[in-house]
Amino acid sequence: MTETQALYQSSLTSLPLIARGKVRDIYAIDDERMLIVATDRLSAFDVILPDPIPGKGAVLTRISNFWFAKNASRRS
Repeated sequence: MTETQALYQSSLTSLPLIARGKVRDIYAIDDERMLIVATDRLSAFDVILPDPIPGKGAVLTRISNFWFAKNASRRS
């Protein structure tokens, strides 16, 4: 099994950074869209801990996609 490198903080120089939260970085794509990057940062009690968890951002993205799909199917 290959070890995944943790993403503590994204740094996309091609897009303007709007905000950096406890676990997500938000970039502006244009006036109507934004890119939300779920990182591997870990926060507890409003403190960002120094050691990220590899793959945590990918899990957060999968959970979000699951609920986006559930909500989209209810609108149809």
